[in-house]
Amino acid sequence: MASLFPRAAAQFEAVADRLRAAEKVSVVAHVKPDADAVGSACALVGGLRQLGVDASAHIGQPLPHSANLRTVPGVDEIAYGTPLPKDGLVVTVDCASVDRTGAFQPAIEADPSRVVVIDHHKTNPGFGGLNLIVDSESTTTMIRELFAYLGVELDTDLAYCLYAGLVTDTGSFRWGSPRMHALAGELMGYGLNTRQIALDLMDTMSAVDLQLMGAVLAETQIIPAHGLDIAVLTIPLPLHARMSQTAVEAVIDYARALEGTDVGVVLKQQAPEYWALSLRSTVVDVSRVAARLGGGGHRAAAGYSAAGSREEIVRELIDAIPEPTAPQPQA
Repeated sequence: MASLFPRAAAQFEAVADRLRAAEKVSVVAHVKPDADAVGSACALVGGLRQLGVDASAHIGQPLPHSANLRTVPGVDEIAYGTPLPKDGLVVTVDCASVDRTGAFQPAIEADPSRVVVIDHHKTNPGFGGLNLIVDSESTTTMIRELFAYLGVELDTDLAYCLYAGLVTDTGSFRWGSPRMHALAGELMGYGLNTRQIALDLMDTMSAVDLQLMGAVLAETQIIPAHGLDIAVLTIPLPLHARMSQTAVEAVIDYARALEGTDVGVVLKQQAPEYWALSLRSTVVDVSRVAARLGGGGHRAAAGYSAAGSREEIVRELIDAIPEPTAPQPQA
């Protein structure tokens, strides 16, 4: 197919050259991985192995992936909680900042020269010796483009990995550029059961999940500030510990879609006095808001982590939100 990122050809070629020259590659996805992180890591490992490279996938946390990712080909080979190999190249995928590499952060910061960063978050500061950072629908979209430069041949497993990141990071193709549909069409040509993939990754929930989601949605708070209506949904620790990742993502989708509001916020309590926040908006560039608070992401979807009481976190967030501007067309 035609190039997905023609303006970034030199960047993709530089990364392809680096990968071709490597005998060993450790691919690192971000902690608390989603389908784009896992799909990117598993696809890149599979593609490099096709070229004869000794490649493996790693995540810097002791806990495994969530159950909804179990069908992604290669996911069971990801190494969790083990030290990062000291030799060879390190490639991070979908890690918007170095802290997203978890336990691997010290090793990556100690020798950035062996690190290649591949990411689609425009707020990524570029923490590697070589950085491929392109505003894109998903990191898997970038991996597909990289495969074209490497000469990797797609098969059903690789197509599944790439599609997993694409369909989830675009909200089932609700936002993105025409590029996402061109790529989806190509990947579907490899015999993917896209209905089943959607069920596995995003749509399957238990009765308990629905009950817990109801409890969260019932406590939705609307806060007027800066001429905006901000919807705040809170998932306290006892509920978060019982909810599947699919249910958590569904709550975030509700925050995005709540009629009459301008910004959607989901506070996910990770531990006492510690929260992960997801921000969604078509009015405010939430990537800038998240960056001010130590995180990052995209214009319409971003996130960060913060310590403190719920009230303190919400107040700090509201102070960081600017006055609204006219919405910008998506790239």
